[in-house]
Amino acid sequence: MSSLIDAARKLQDQLVTWRRDLHRIPEVGLELPKTARYVAEVLRNLGLEVREGVGGHGVVAVLRGRKGPGRTFAIRADMDALPVQEETGLPFASQHPGRMHACAHDGHMAMALGAAQVLSENRHRLPGCVKFIFQPAEEGPGGAKPMIDDRCLEEPRVDAIIGLHLGNIWDLPSGTVGVKAGPMMAATDRFEITVRGKGGHGAMPHNTQDALCIAAQLVGALQTVVSRNLSPLAPAVLTVGRFHAGTAFNIIAETAHLEGTVRCLSEEIRQQIPQHMERIIRGITQAGGAQYEFSYHWGYPVLVNDPDFTAFFAQVAREVVGSERVRELDVPTMGGEDMAYYLQQVPGTFFFLASGTEEKGTKYPHHNPRFDFDEEVMWIGTALFVETAMRWLSGAVRSG
Repeated sequence: MSSLIDAARKLQDQLVTWRRDLHRIPEVGLELPKTARYVAEVLRNLGLEVREGVGGHGVVAVLRGRKGPGRTFAIRADMDALPVQEETGLPFASQHPGRMHACAHDGHMAMALGAAQVLSENRHRLPGCVKFIFQPAEEGPGGAKPMIDDRCLEEPRVDAIIGLHLGNIWDLPSGTVGVKAGPMMAATDRFEITVRGKGGHGAMPHNTQDALCIAAQLVGALQTVVSRNLSPLAPAVLTVGRFHAGTAFNIIAETAHLEGTVRCLSEEIRQQIPQHMERIIRGITQAGGAQYEFSYHWGYPVLVNDPDFTAFFAQVAREVVGSERVRELDVPTMGGEDMAYYLQQVPGTFFFLASGTEEKGTKYPHHNPRFDFDEEVMWIGTALFVETAMRWLSGAVRSG
């Protein structure tokens, strides 16, 4: 294994260069012309077969090994940034006002490009294909599903897939690899509720149906979906994040609008939650003499790592960074990831690479305007991609 690990280590400066170039040009959502062009150019220069505009805006590149067709292994990296004004003061800070790579996707891309370089230099040893999937809109509205619908997992058909997340989601020492078989990240759904009552003068409430008062009752009552309708052994979160009602201090609101998110780690529980919610919404609004509109928007599914593949990956990670720096994550996170869509289609794993240190000022949380990560860990991500791909293609594990 040492030659590929050494190659990843030696690429560290180039990884930093790619990361900083990409950090300067953050783009959000689905429209990422500069980012996609940069990624595609690097991949073409490495001699890969590159397809742009996948699912509208994604980039897919194929590296074909010279030891026969074999199976196909995929490495996925997300490309989009966030609508955040950067406050890091870094010399390579965002050149696009109001946009910032505040979730480490610039690092994800750089490490995947590093894997493409190392593997392309070793294609004579590669017994199969490696497909690189660079995806927009992970932060929303979602780029994985459109790419899958546009056959990013086909031609050649992907047999296994891997991805990672840098940062401080789990509080681990920088350079530590976090792994978890089974559910690792939550489904991320969104809901909207509009209460329609009868407005009127604040001094004459008996002539109204107060939409604000009814909606305020809903905020509290909806918490019983989790506390009284679901098993306490099945983690779930229901958060009302927005509440808009009223136009003046002395006018009883005619309408109120609520928006929020639901997170859970079980597809069975996920299907039950909207039913419980609507029963509560119907009862409280009818009791107040009002009407309601309820919309439930299904978001990313639960991210579930294949147990066999994850065990295989964990062993590779122990050999790359040492057993003491590989941790089995005790608990999942209620954060979501559209990597989940790929893992519904093919076996694989999504792992965590810790990259926060107080000394380097990289302990700020994701989506914070001062977010940054420890660049010294980047070679580790590349080495893990490369070693996992090479060993899996060589037949080290078969999962399904």
